Amino acid sequence: MSKKLLLKDAHIEGIRYFDVYRKQGGYDSVDKALKMTPEEILEEVKASGLRGRGGAGFPTGLKWSFLAKPEGVPRYLVVNADESEPGTFKDRYLMEFIPHLLIEGMIVSSFALGAHLSYIYIRGEYAWITEILEEAIEEAKKNGFLGKNILGTGYDLEIYVQRGAGAYICGEETALLESLEGKRGNPRLKPPFPAVKGLWESPTVVNNVETIAAVVPIINITGAEYAKIGVGKSTGTKLISACGNINKPGVYEIDMTISVEEFIYSDEYCGGIPNGKKLKACIPGGSSVPIVPANLLLKTINGEPRLMNYESLADGGFATGTMMGSGGFIVLDEDQCVVEHTLTLARFYAHESCGQCTPCREGTPWMYKILKKIDSGNGTMSDIDLLWDVQRKIEGNTICPLGDAAAWPVAAAIRHFRDEFEWHVNNPELCLTQNYGLANYADPIPVAAANAQI
Repeated sequence: MSKKLLLKDAHIEGIRYFDVYRKQGGYDSVDKALKMTPEEILEEVKASGLRGRGGAGFPTGLKWSFLAKPEGVPRYLVVNADESEPGTFKDRYLMEFIPHLLIEGMIVSSFALGAHLSYIYIRGEYAWITEILEEAIEEAKKNGFLGKNILGTGYDLEIYVQRGAGAYICGEETALLESLEGKRGNPRLKPPFPAVKGLWESPTVVNNVETIAAVVPIINITGAEYAKIGVGKSTGTKLISACGNINKPGVYEIDMTISVEEFIYSDEYCGGIPNGKKLKACIPGGSSVPIVPANLLLKTINGEPRLMNYESLADGGFATGTMMGSGGFIVLDEDQCVVEHTLTLARFYAHESCGQCTPCREGTPWMYKILKKIDSGNGTMSDIDLLWDVQRKIEGNTICPLGDAAAWPVAAAIRHFRDEFEWHVNNPELCLTQNYGLANYADPIPVAAANAQI
């Protein structure tokens, strides 16, 4: 049974309300943290090895240490709750069912960062969760955990919830800050980084919901104990949003030592694939990470079991591996069409591009048009090569990572499933009524063959 730190009380009735949450040990980390110095809290977070849970996986303590501290200038903590990555819904679960966990984590984090005003920037479509969070904030305030002179310590903090307008680009931290300031949500050039000039040109830390929630158990059990959970640099627990062709879709908390095979097939987690179907492929970290076929998902290219952690999923690089990303785990069975799924993702990224950078503005709709042509049976072999060329010219050539997020799924689909694209071209009528199926995706790919496909 996996150790639970964030979801251990999720089953308790009424846990979203202050009184019930407090009885389960809620806000104990605030009691403890306010008796520590900000530097001591920072050291605990560093010792924990906590990495950003929003996708990048950057060490949280290191990120906090970059925060500039000029005299007389306010500092801000902004929680990125703009969860718009297709396949990802873990933050929604946390905020909807255990909102006080986020509020508690924000109080501790804000105190450590020297912030007296903090924000939750939430996805516009999460309207009902906005109300839940605002209710939790009011409860915390009535009980002395927010506002002036928290618990008589002299520390003041206000937290506000700000709804976005449903733009995926605002999940990028600088676009989020632009939107929070009331401007169009376009990414900023970096440097300067938000830690130096962020919200209203003041030092700002932007962290994901799950990241800030994880600060609570770190303070409660100490960073050293937290670091003992997991493996290597993948410390602590991780929330996974599991969906697609599985028997038990939902949000799971794992300790990152389990294998991908166990996660998909064990009754504790996804419960296997319905109707006895075979696994064809998986997008393990949200729509922006490379899709991998079953043979490379369950084992690395060296034949070792692939684990549910940052390092193991990335083993082999993009040639034979993928990324943990935001933890949006999308499983595809043998009946799924990779071309069609890639088309769906390309349509999303073409729609969500802010248009600021030419490669992304022009390249994402171009990829969508080519994929639509291939999927509808009107493609040519040269279209596949053109698609590869377009994604290559987008990757690494934009201000923010949306260009990469759009290019990587297309590149991985061609890299691992080129035969399926070619089948669409060679069978223009058949591809409209039938899927390509499994082919050799469940068989091991020799290293030489894998490298030849890049």
